[in-house]
Amino acid sequence: MEKEGFIEKGILTSNMLKIIALITMTIDHIGYFLYPDVLWLRIVGRLAFPIFAYLIAEGCRYTRSKKKHIITMVAFALVCQVIMSIAMGNLMMNIFVTFAISEALIFAFDRAVKRKNAPSIILAISMLVGVALLMLLLPHLLKDIVTLDFEYGFFGAILPLLVYFGGNKMTKLFLCGVALVPICIMTKGDIQWFCFFALIPLALYNEKRGKLNLKYLFYFYYPLHIVIILLISIILR
Repeated sequence: MEKEGFIEKGILTSNMLKIIALITMTIDHIGYFLYPDVLWLRIVGRLAFPIFAYLIAEGCRYTRSKKKHIITMVAFALVCQVIMSIAMGNLMMNIFVTFAISEALIFAFDRAVKRKNAPSIILAISMLVGVALLMLLLPHLLKDIVTLDFEYGFFGAILPLLVYFGGNKMTKLFLCGVALVPICIMTKGDIQWFCFFALIPLALYNEKRGKLNLKYLFYFYYPLHIVIILLISIILR
């Protein structure tokens, strides 16, 4: 029997990837809120989103309750949005909103694939078109009224969808990279291209969770670290 290659086998569990993503995200937000002129902090932070997006797809694949999974994501999206809107004074949608949309699309298309009937297929396609209009068109229509934007935008929302239906790991990585290209282009920032380095730890993913159950770590850590960083920024002013 042919031996598994180093990449195919992998050495990083989803827990390890989650910790890497949390650390790089924290570094990114420290740079964004506290030290905007320190470029390397933002560069390191580019690794966080692709890893989180990949793990969102994996979470949807292995969850025992799809309904509970998406309800949890929506609940935290609402809580974080209240915090962010008050702190930032705009309607920049937090990453939970993007991932909640991702999960809704994943479950809709998963249902369409399994049921293979016209209503399910039409619903999934309609949702995709609706999300595209919401995330690509609506911010431009409202730009003279209110600052509305979605973190990582439409292509950020469909990245987990592509990974979910990607099949084997190499195909998932390829599709992840494909989705990252328009994200980098639309962001119009040179440092965004550093997000491709996230494919390195993702390539080392062994598709195992690890010993600890860190399922809700991201949900609670995200709003908590944002609040702490914002409080520090207020103190330092």
